Amino acid sequence: MNRKNICLLLLFFLASPIVRAQIPLLELSADFYRIEAEVAADPQGRQRGLMHRRQMPPNQGMLFVFPETGRYCMWMRNTFIPLSVAFLDENGRIINIEDMQAKTDDNHCAARPARYALEMNLGWFSKKEIRAGSRIGGIEKAPRPR
Repeated sequence: MNRKNICLLLLFFLASPIVRAQIPLLELSADFYRIEAEVAADPQGRQRGLMHRRQMPPNQGMLFVFPETGRYCMWMRNTFIPLSVAFLDENGRIINIEDMQAKTDDNHCAARPARYALEMNLGWFSKKEIRAGSRIGGIEKAPRPR
């Protein structure tokens, strides 16, 4: 293989989504259900969220780690899959859960100050009978926000 081909191969490999988008994963739990959550702990990750995704496996989601406790809102611009979001306090206790339709700009907000938000496929929480007051385990392992 000549030098030009090696350079092209290296460029292709470095530009691939697997290398480019190494999103941290965190194992969480809700009751006895296991959740594999991608973590959005920096401004770019929180802004991008699950935009442009066409599907998400059943027990996967995204955990948003906010820099401080506050009244955060989520919306679905450029998000192609309907989601449910649980707003969590600093201990991982669910404050409220909102259902969100794909490709809308409607705000879905925490009922009181939250430290985290966990997005899952639409209806995931209700199907598992997980409600406000339930605790999401493993939240203490979340990275510090940036």
